[in-house]
Amino acid sequence: MAVNFKPLADRVLVEPAERAERTDSGLFIPESATAKPQQGTIIAVGEGRRSPQGERIALDVTEGDVIVFAKFAGTEIKLDGNKLLILKETDILAVIE
Repeated sequence: MAVNFKPLADRVLVEPAERAERTDSGLFIPESATAKPQQGTIIAVGEGRRSPQGERIALDVTEGDVIVFAKFAGTEIKLDGNKLLILKETDILAVIE
């Protein structure tokens, strides 16, 4: 996905993982019963926050990282028909390697 979107400060743009539509045994799961995904791939990264002295503090994550984030974190947006999340770096719990 080509993105013309630059998050500000210590924010990242994340494409959430798809929700499971079926169980392993093949049963369909209604959308109202599925949990909100807590994993996703970072597709854009801000430049980092500023220290009290005005120096830029870079983020610990980069584009392409697969992350785990807090359950109700972020702001949902729609960009080019895709549902994406804007998260602060502090909402990111882990990077999956």
